[in-house]
Amino acid sequence: MVQQKIQAGALVVDVRTPAEFAAGAYPGASNIPLDQTERRLADFGDRRRAIVVYCRSGNRSAQAKVILEKNGFSDVTNGGALKDMPPR
Repeated sequence: MVQQKIQAGALVVDVRTPAEFAAGAYPGASNIPLDQTERRLADFGDRRRAIVVYCRSGNRSAQAKVILEKNGFSDVTNGGALKDMPPR
């Protein structure tokens, strides 16, 4: 499902820290760290757009998914860990 969302144009967001992101990230991903998610909701764009969030283990991305859904985002997928993301 993650691969299908990405192929269809989903916004891919890495919710790890900037240092983790700089060390290697999914191609084309944006970096919005978990601790900045609520104050950067506008950076996620249209609340109906598909979004895939990922992190190091899947824990922070699960938390980000809950935050986004509580704020009206309707199509959020937890991609889990970076190592679990589909090949690009």
